[in-house]
Amino acid sequence: MNCFQTWPEPIVRVQSLSDSGITTIPERYIKLLQDRPTPSPNTPHNDDLINIPTIDLSDLQSDDISVRHDTLGQISRACIEWGFFQVVNHGVSHSLMKRTAEVWRQFFELPIEEKQVYANSPATYEGYGSRLGVEKGVKLDWSDYFFLNYLPRSVRDENKWPRFPSSCRELVAEYGDELGRLCEKLMKVFSLNLGLEEDYLQKAFGGEDIDACLRANFYPKCPQPDLTLGLSPHSDPGGMTLLLPDVHVSGLQVRRGDHWVTVKPVPNAFIVNIGDQIQLLSNATYKSVEHRVIVNSAKERVSLAFFYNPNGNIPLQPAQKLVTEDHPALYPTMTYNEYRLFIRKRGLRGKSQVESLKSHH
Repeated sequence: MNCFQTWPEPIVRVQSLSDSGITTIPERYIKLLQDRPTPSPNTPHNDDLINIPTIDLSDLQSDDISVRHDTLGQISRACIEWGFFQVVNHGVSHSLMKRTAEVWRQFFELPIEEKQVYANSPATYEGYGSRLGVEKGVKLDWSDYFFLNYLPRSVRDENKWPRFPSSCRELVAEYGDELGRLCEKLMKVFSLNLGLEEDYLQKAFGGEDIDACLRANFYPKCPQPDLTLGLSPHSDPGGMTLLLPDVHVSGLQVRRGDHWVTVKPVPNAFIVNIGDQIQLLSNATYKSVEHRVIVNSAKERVSLAFFYNPNGNIPLQPAQKLVTEDHPALYPTMTYNEYRLFIRKRGLRGKSQVESLKSHH
């Protein structure tokens, strides 16, 4: 890991660039023509009518078995057809969601010198950051972030979390506990829908000894939003992600075939997406889907991404039950730490990371 101790170039805070009043963005942020967020000719004109599925999780507790069965089916179809869906009535306090988002907005509004105390390095990514990947000279994304670890307990260090606003550490801890519980619930649903034992995926991830982390994203206003991206196209390397989006400003786009669909956030919902490790364990029955973030010139945007991942040291392989003669194992056995190292060297590269691991049969 020694090659990952420092960033290859001095870090520039995108928020500082935005606040400086520039009218054109630096060359480093201008994407290649084919990577810019201009609408592709394949984007349907009825884009306003397209959105990822929204699922009411309270229906899983319904007394009516047909309602429960229908909800499981909705989640199954969303995992297979989209890799993304929104959940409402998920059991997490709406007040906690609002307060946690607000505390991060307040953090990003602090003077730059107060945030610099938490400046991160590529060794762990923990803290206040402005780039992903350590390749020199690459195009950069129009965003800053704060990354922190929840689990395992051995890597959780609340002293590395922001001290200000004063409620931040307490809120972030409570938020992590609540979202961990929601992920456990969803893992059972995914397992059942795949025809596996209810606890199969949770056990494969390490039972209670899993890995969880949070990235608070800040997308500053951008004077030339059509030339850059807040986050480059990628699939999430871990297990599952719960995103609390900025309900006032859309930014997340999900790949659907050969065009991008802008997700319209539903109030008090989480956006759930499948990561590379569930793709691997399900032998590609469920697929992680490429997504990216666009920015705009009128409003900044804050979102919170909670990553629920396997224990880094457990070898993962496709579930035996999902491997047949007609559908052999598509991926080699690999730990999540090995996969993460592979990713960190390369930065965000669409879906090429997980695809490059496929066994050649």
